[in-house]
Amino acid sequence: MRKAQAKKLPLAPDPKFNDKLVTRFVNNLMWDGKKSTALTIFYDAVEKVGKITGEDGYEVWKKALANVTPSVEVRSRRIGGATFQIPTEVRPDRKVSLSIKWLVRYSRERNGRSMADKLANEIVAASKGEGAAFKKKEDTHRMAEANKAFSHFRV
Repeated sequence: MRKAQAKKLPLAPDPKFNDKLVTRFVNNLMWDGKKSTALTIFYDAVEKVGKITGEDGYEVWKKALANVTPSVEVRSRRIGGATFQIPTEVRPDRKVSLSIKWLVRYSRERNGRSMADKLANEIVAASKGEGAAFKKKEDTHRMAEANKAFSHFRV
């Protein structure tokens, strides 16, 4: 028997936007515990997004995050010696987690001068419904659609 699941620690909202989602994003962006550096990168990126789009950078970031959020994913399940990819609904907490991770990961893979530039460009692309993070969501949905025949194996 496993031990009790660890309790989730409450997140403190970020200083500028007073939003817990921003804190979650910054925590994923952070390397080596350098939170102030990660906050600076995020705020610079949001500012650059505002300059690029001419809209509120924070709102564009929220839209980008919503565009990248998946609703279904495939899970591997072994049945009778064969492994099936079974499409399942994504839990609300995991939806946010995946979208944040994809945005951060694909902005890191972009080419640009600074991380703030790369993140800003990925946010703008995702808000328009393009870019690598959005493509990842589309691929995930496409894979779930292709394996819809195995959805009766769902637990």
